[in-house]
Amino acid sequence: MSHLADNVILLLAVLLLIGVLSTKFSNRFGMPALVLFIAAGMVLSHFIYFNNASFTQIAGIFALIVILFEGGMQTSMKDIRPIILPALSLSTIGVLITTGIVGLFAKLILDVPWAESLLFGAIVGSTDAAAVFSVLGGKNIDKRLTSTLEAESGSNDPMAVFLTVSLLEWILHPDMALWRLIFSFIWEMGIGLLLGWVLAKLAVWLINKINLESSGLYPVLAVGFAVLTYGVAAQLHSSGLLAVYVLGLVMGNSELMYNRTIMNFNHGFAWMMQIAMFIILGLLVFPQELVNIAWQGLLLSLILMVVARPIGVYISLLFAKYSFREKTLISWAGLRGAVPIVLATYPLLAGLPQGRLFFNVVFFVVLTSAVIQGTTISPLASRLKLVGKDRPVLSLMELVALGKTNSEFNHIRIEERMVIANRQIASLELPNDILFTAIIRNDQVVAPHGNTVIEPGDILYVLSPKKKREELHALFKGASSIVLQK
Repeated sequence: MSHLADNVILLLAVLLLIGVLSTKFSNRFGMPALVLFIAAGMVLSHFIYFNNASFTQIAGIFALIVILFEGGMQTSMKDIRPIILPALSLSTIGVLITTGIVGLFAKLILDVPWAESLLFGAIVGSTDAAAVFSVLGGKNIDKRLTSTLEAESGSNDPMAVFLTVSLLEWILHPDMALWRLIFSFIWEMGIGLLLGWVLAKLAVWLINKINLESSGLYPVLAVGFAVLTYGVAAQLHSSGLLAVYVLGLVMGNSELMYNRTIMNFNHGFAWMMQIAMFIILGLLVFPQELVNIAWQGLLLSLILMVVARPIGVYISLLFAKYSFREKTLISWAGLRGAVPIVLATYPLLAGLPQGRLFFNVVFFVVLTSAVIQGTTISPLASRLKLVGKDRPVLSLMELVALGKTNSEFNHIRIEERMVIANRQIASLELPNDILFTAIIRNDQVVAPHGNTVIEPGDILYVLSPKKKREELHALFKGASSIVLQK
């Protein structure tokens, strides 16, 4: 058993490292790196038998909590305020129309009852926040359009979950009254929205007031609030995913201590959750089953991309001030990802005869969406002349953290034995390209000047070229720690 555990840990480590390194490859070709993990999961399925839909659903819901929370926090209220109504129209009317059209074709292609065909439409009816944020991040696409897509993808998941669960209930209990569904929708969305806002205010107040021993605990506290928000919403039979997205949106647009630390932690955590979900998708599909329904899966994927999604977008944005070209790009950028994977587990757990069929078809939908749409969004935006005038501007700290410059930030704790201790900065004769940017002294920030004396106990922040690491170490000879600042 211990040998098996060691092998699993080694395998996970390799997958994680490949995932991080593959982002360089994916950025070059415009394809989400997560596609590679579907392939990795399929390869692993030859060595590991995994067919646990219940675990997949639990892991998937947790992943969606993290992904939506991170997506909400990085969404600027200033950017989405002008497009909030079109985004809401896309996430409600658009999802309903897409569900209906896909359901119609699923009835004809898969030869399943009407209720089940609409259920499949609901499973693939919403865009995926993780996939959209992953593909659009850093792209030079018009900001108004990216804000619309991000707001839609963050807010349409609750609609897809509601439709999926409601249709499943209808299939299992055909005599269910329609008014109950309408009341349930109003309750779920209303309470989810209110609960997310209330708990966000509480979270901001607590994070700003509490004095934790380590700054690394604040991101954990923030994620704890996200999980708590979902749990409380679920107990109240409201939309937990909507509550989590609103929580992130309010927290990300508030004056929040350690905001950057929390954002960086959430970004990495969300990546891990996306990786896990795509590996699980690969593990849960069996190639021998895929061959039998390949043409049906590919045909439904094509219909979703070129028929159902565009019609849903054009109708839901009928009265919005978007040009035909803008609507075309919005319709093509409706990526599918982790959400359909999670929703596809619902019919499996309910024991529907078509549950396995639906899951296999979802595989084709997610794969083709990522490979075809994910790689062509940027070229299409250029062809439609919807590329922004200016490239996205990153802060200096973000550029350094992303490895996009030849420089790096270091922070060094000054000690008594160091040559630099108790000396003025002007007397150090620093090279021109090594710059002292800040000093932390007694929990206060001190701006460094030529006559500033470097005192033992100071934490000195230094910006320097990567190629001059040896010179930097020589300058601070005797330092117990020189740490690259993330």
